[in-house]
Amino acid sequence: MTRGEIAEQKFREGYNCAQAVVFAFIDDTKADKETLLAAAHPFGGGMGRLRLTCGAVTGAVMCLGLFFSQLKKSEVYAIVQEYCRRFEEKNGSVICGKLLSGAGIGVDSSPNAEPRTDEYYKKRPCPLLIRDAADLLEDLLKERGVLS
Repeated sequence: MTRGEIAEQKFREGYNCAQAVVFAFIDDTKADKETLLAAAHPFGGGMGRLRLTCGAVTGAVMCLGLFFSQLKKSEVYAIVQEYCRRFEEKNGSVICGKLLSGAGIGVDSSPNAEPRTDEYYKKRPCPLLIRDAADLLEDLLKERGVLS
């Protein structure tokens, strides 16, 4: 199973988009699973359903921080910018609200999470965006020699 598939599966199991991406890389971070998932908890729906930066992207960026914690800020920021450029190039934006509206979904920023039903998963681009986020992260980490 690819990391993208793992992330998509975790999303379909009820984890939010940020948690799903983080989950796909937890074993390689050597960090505490519960702490990482808790830290990613508020980032779903573009940070607390504000529809800002896509939660899948923020989950990936959290992982970049873990994998590259020994680098200088400017070096990490350059890696984050490269990752976001790739995600945006593939998906059109890194902004949750734009990704949803681009798929014809109304952008609801209330704090109330929608029930996870089959219809929820069918109408949203999120499962594929989460898969893309994890796959792009894996590619970047392999290119930089972090993963084999």
